Amino acid sequence: MIKKTKQFLSSLMLIELLKGMLLTGRYFFARKITVQYPEERTPQSNRFRGLHALRRYANGEERCIACKLCEAVCPAMAITIESEEREDKTRRTTRYDIDLTKCIFCGFCEESCPVDSIVETRIFDYHGESRGDLLYTKEMLLAVGDKYEKQIAEDRAQDERFR
Repeated sequence: MIKKTKQFLSSLMLIELLKGMLLTGRYFFARKITVQYPEERTPQSNRFRGLHALRRYANGEERCIACKLCEAVCPAMAITIESEEREDKTRRTTRYDIDLTKCIFCGFCEESCPVDSIVETRIFDYHGESRGDLLYTKEMLLAVGDKYEKQIAEDRAQDERFR
């Protein structure tokens, strides 16, 4: 009975409305934080999951051994891999495609890779004007990996103790 009376009085005096207005007023007079995007950027975590990249070993050989774990674990089925055996009896990819229109950037491909070949970089400002522009091939992914290898290696080193 007392609880219902208390609820009635608080709704009659518009307590919730006053609490909301107080919260709004607190942020209304606070200093605004505006980022002028292309010139200024907000800090980014080294675990940010953006554009994919394929990495190479220091000798220039691609890391991917075509185990197809990333293809199997991808919930969006955005990865397509074809492979063949080389003369030295090792398996390497002949085709490695990621359809970024399907990708949900979950990071499962990165976690499942036993040789740390496929990674997600911090690059988030890429675009495509048609659907085909966001279908990244093996060559395109290797080019991204080559261009940003230093940043990828630094991010991996920082994150090593959590893996």
